Amino acid sequence: MVVSFDLQTFILRARVLKLYRQALRIAKRAPVPSRGELMQTIRQEMENNRACNDKQRIRYLISEGMERLKGLDEMLDMQGH
Repeated sequence: MVVSFDLQTFILRARVLKLYRQALRIAKRAPVPSRGELMQTIRQEMENNRACNDKQRIRYLISEGMERLKGLDEMLDMQGH
């Protein structure tokens, strides 16, 4: 079975996967006691929106995810992780 995407869908999919990888990389910097829960939360957020086909909503979710990730990254930096 070959799945075909239009260019816009392909680009959005690539952005989502990039966000997911970045989130997992940043989560690995978290303190060990909270790392597993954080990684599970990231995975759950992705799963909750997996079936979304509304491109505008996907763009919003990517933007929201990037903002939340930036906040997490800054918090971990301040804590020295």
